[in-house]
Amino acid sequence: MSNTQAILSQLQGGAFDTTFKKLYGEDAVTHQRGRYINAVNQYVSLYGDQDDIYLFSAPGRTEIGGNHTDHNHGCVLAGSVNLDVIAVVSPTADHTIRIKSEGYPEDIIDLSDLSVQEADYNRSGALIRGVADRFTQLQFAIGGFRAYTTSNVLKGSGLSSSAAFEVLVGTILSHVYNHGVVDPVEIAKIAQYAENVHFGKPSGLMDQMASSVGGIITIDFADTANPVIRSVPFDFAQSGYALCIVDVGGDHADLTHEYAAITTEMRAVSNDLGVNFLRETDYETLLNNIPALRKKHGDRAVLRALHFIGDNDRVAKEVAALENNDFDTFRKLIIESGHSSFEYLQNIYAGDNVRQQDISLALALAQRVLADKGAWRVHGGGFGGTTQNFVPLDLVEEFKNTMESVFGENSCHTLFIRPCGGVCITK
Repeated sequence: MSNTQAILSQLQGGAFDTTFKKLYGEDAVTHQRGRYINAVNQYVSLYGDQDDIYLFSAPGRTEIGGNHTDHNHGCVLAGSVNLDVIAVVSPTADHTIRIKSEGYPEDIIDLSDLSVQEADYNRSGALIRGVADRFTQLQFAIGGFRAYTTSNVLKGSGLSSSAAFEVLVGTILSHVYNHGVVDPVEIAKIAQYAENVHFGKPSGLMDQMASSVGGIITIDFADTANPVIRSVPFDFAQSGYALCIVDVGGDHADLTHEYAAITTEMRAVSNDLGVNFLRETDYETLLNNIPALRKKHGDRAVLRALHFIGDNDRVAKEVAALENNDFDTFRKLIIESGHSSFEYLQNIYAGDNVRQQDISLALALAQRVLADKGAWRVHGGGFGGTTQNFVPLDLVEEFKNTMESVFGENSCHTLFIRPCGGVCITK
């Protein structure tokens, strides 16, 4: 007999409310209970109620410090947030993964062929195949399952909906076929492999690590095979500030070339300086070589290298400020990082579409409202998506009204840091 009805009864009776409070906050428990009940019912409508099911969750992430530093072996400060992708899952014996995500066609992956399929670049099926491929390479077990997923991680928002999905698949395979022994750091690396090799996007490791590990963490990627991860004991809920993410309505779908250009240009500079990554050089060396670098690679590549060195150094200062409970210094560092991203990194808008500068506009409005009281910066990869803002609690309503008057209703999201990453809720 399946456990489907038992899980539904447990959800309706509040058996998972303590977990929901931890993941989403006390005010969201009732909503999340209904969300999971609906997801189970959607699974049943697709696949029937004869299966033993499990419930999973993997969060989006917010990048707090270190914008585009991870792919050059730098440092980052990040946190998981209370937006996530959830799944209702049942193992199958047919060696096929079927995932029906709300609003999308069902992905069907035959696990007998885990080779890279270039025709699937930029498709969710490539992420599923890539995660399974890396599991087998690392000699972890894999197997078939059916899943229904639904997500409230804003697509194209800089909150890393793709990383959350990759981490979700890895967490499912870990718990269903490996007794949960694949640790969160390994799942993050597996997820990055799937995105880089199978999906065709040259991303760093920060998104996956923040989603998989969870909480507020600082990561040093000097050795990407063994990144140094440390929790940062700071409670944003007690800071007197709200974390507000503004979704300006941009879409990352056609911007892979813009993200890739950042990595390519930084790598070109580092190689000319005799190192593989910018983390292995310093400001003085870069300064001494700027004339030759400008001539060979152009000014933008040099500016992006300058951004890396500055923002990488800033992460340690941001961590120290939080650990010393010095939020005023922290928010000033956030503003510095935002200026560096705009002026040097230049990931605020696409160079071939200067008419569309929604992130620029959102930053200008944030500066107007917050002035010397809060902090604002581009969030995540850039070129559209979202801004990150630390807003004094007494200004949240004004800030929200200002942003939504321009970018639309529900474009401003007040989030909090979730204390854990990818989880099996029914374990």
